[in-house]
Amino acid sequence: MSKRFKSIAMLAAVLTLAATGADAAADVAHIFWKDLRPATQAVAADANLPMIAAKLPDHGETLSLNLQDKTIQLAGYALPVDREGDLVYQFLLVPWTGACSHMPTPPPNQIVLVTPAHPYKMAEAYQPVSVTGVLKPGLEKSQLFILDGVLIVQSGYTVRKAEVTGVENVPDAVTLPVNSPWNFLNKKKN
Repeated sequence: MSKRFKSIAMLAAVLTLAATGADAAADVAHIFWKDLRPATQAVAADANLPMIAAKLPDHGETLSLNLQDKTIQLAGYALPVDREGDLVYQFLLVPWTGACSHMPTPPPNQIVLVTPAHPYKMAEAYQPVSVTGVLKPGLEKSQLFILDGVLIVQSGYTVRKAEVTGVENVPDAVTLPVNSPWNFLNKKKN
């Protein structure tokens, strides 16, 4: 085989890989928390509290199936489920800080169980992250070890082999009321 032919073949292979990567990036649906719940479900139980499962007629178990098996990107707050030191092997992605461990649990359709493709380094709970991967609807239970015991949390979605990156903020995060004792968890950068 001539050197010229090898060079052309190598160039064709590189261009094919680049095009495949661009196509894959174009197929990612950038979604928001509202996309994971039925349009008829209220965002909040009242003006001062985030939506909680106990106050919903279906307890938030109605899932959005139109995103099933689609590659999505969603920003939220990471709450470790399985960790060793600062390496997190699995976490719950939630729409507000304090969810599950300091406040009532959000509905399952507002919780995503995430397994990163590689352990994610996290210094503290509720770090804002963006998750990219294939969304699978389906109710799953996780044990969350909190200060005063164990809490079983039901998530409505899973993303396995997820790419996880830190972000500065979560565009559609639920804002806690001003008088919330958990406002210190909101990590706003000045």
